[in-house]
Amino acid sequence: MTVSNPHDLEPNPDASQRSSNAPKWLEPLVLLFPTGFWLVAFLLIPTLLILVQSFVPFGKTEFGLDNYQQVFKYVGGNFIYLVVVWRSLLYAAIATGFCLVIGFPVAYWLAIIAPKEWRNILLLLFVLPLWTSSLLRSYAWITILRPTGVLNSFLNLIGLSGINVLNKAEGVIIGMIYTYLPYMVLVLYTSLEKLDLRLLEAAADLGANSRQAFWQITVPQVSSGIIAGTALVSITSFSDYINPQLLGGPGSRTIASIIELQFLGASSNRGFGSALSMVLILAVTIVIALLIKYGDKRVVTDG
Repeated sequence: MTVSNPHDLEPNPDASQRSSNAPKWLEPLVLLFPTGFWLVAFLLIPTLLILVQSFVPFGKTEFGLDNYQQVFKYVGGNFIYLVVVWRSLLYAAIATGFCLVIGFPVAYWLAIIAPKEWRNILLLLFVLPLWTSSLLRSYAWITILRPTGVLNSFLNLIGLSGINVLNKAEGVIIGMIYTYLPYMVLVLYTSLEKLDLRLLEAAADLGANSRQAFWQITVPQVSSGIIAGTALVSITSFSDYINPQLLGGPGSRTIASIIELQFLGASSNRGFGSALSMVLILAVTIVIALLIKYGDKRVVTDG
């Protein structure tokens, strides 16, 4: 075999460079494609469709702001739908507050006080209800809270009068607290697990009482976890549908219930339902933006 030109056997540096450079910009795209496709197909496109539909008034084909104006509809001396939005915010705020007050001592006990060899098991037992359907848990609360349920039977057994909280705002809030308390505990647990106990010992040596040590040492160290847990619970409880639907009555409907009626109810109005959905999405986006801004700032400051 003869070679007419010995240089033909030498590798082409330009060709090898092109072949090595091509995968470098393709690799990130290949890795991002499954997640990117999922987000675009099942999040971005549906959201855009809802946004477009929110500007189409009922029975019309041209775009307009009628659906958003209906959100501020004033009937019978009352802003009907703004009251629903306010009620949703109020339920979310109350549920978040109770979850924080109850969840912080539980998370502190799990992260600091409980024996280390039992922490994982205790944490697993605490989050075990999350393995069951939220629908089943709400039906369980119906069994507990109904007039002839477990709670009133126990109260009557010990000589106390029964209470009626089912189909009321109190029942909705109880269901929300039970549903979202494990999320608050999990987030706070991850922050409290990193708590520097040496600072608490130093504060005690310097004469600080337990209250001063808590507010000046413990809270600043876990503030990022408090912000994250509060944001997570407030967002999910604000958009909750199952608890208000099953544990509440007509006077305790939330924005999620009204949206469901606009899409699946007898007198459906998909355009108005889309407008309410965009209001819900906007509220959640604002909370997430505040979390990203102030939560990260808190972490950087602590660091």
